[in-house]
Order: sequence, then C-alpha cells, then structure tokens
Amino acid sequence: MERDPDRRAYAFAVGGGALLWLAAMAASGKREAWDSGLYWVGAYPLSILLAAWLGYEFPRMAWRWGLAIMLAQAVTLAVTALDFSMLPFGLIVFSILALPLIGAAVLTARLTRRHESR
Repeated sequence: MERDPDRRAYAFAVGGGALLWLAAMAASGKREAWDSGLYWVGAYPLSILLAAWLGYEFPRMAWRWGLAIMLAQAVTLAVTALDFSMLPFGLIVFSILALPLIGAAVLTARLTRRHESR
C-alpha cells in the first residue's frame, strides 16, 4: 500500500507547530509562549522556516502548511492554558500570524515548481 505524502506533511506541520510552542513555553517559563521574546525571535521564525520547507517538499496546495502549523499552536495553547475565555481573540491573532507562514510555503512551492519545470 502506498503511503500518503500529505499525511507525513500534516504530521510535520502539526507536530512541529506544537513542539515549537511547547519549547518556547518551557524555555521561557511563561504560561503562553507568545508572552516571551523567545517565541518571537526563535519559535515564530522557525515556524516560518518549517512552512517554507513543507512548501518545498510538498508543493501541492502549500498554503495549508502555514495554517496547520498555526492551528497546532492554537490548540496547544488552548490545551496548556486551560482557559478558553480569550480563545476567539487568540484564533484571530493566530490567523494573522499564519499569513507569513502561508506566504513562505506558497513562495517556496512556486519556486520548486518553476525549478522542476526547467
């Protein structure tokens, strides 16, 4: 039976997003990773790089990798914080934060296709 490459990509996106959130949380000692500068200088840029890599490796509908990474971080925040009062606002913020990830994934996917077509 052939393995579905999208499953692997989703596993990387969801696992990587959650791991980056948890690592920033643990390293900073903050309850929410984005309350730490470590998230903004480490985990968030690595999230963008992860999305770009996934766009390169799995270029079909690459926009979804950025969304999956940020959705994983939103779910991780909800599970670790155990407070859903700010969840609607948090989802809006995560949606905005997903835009650079989506851009990076789509850009690398287009570059990959252009390079492969030559």
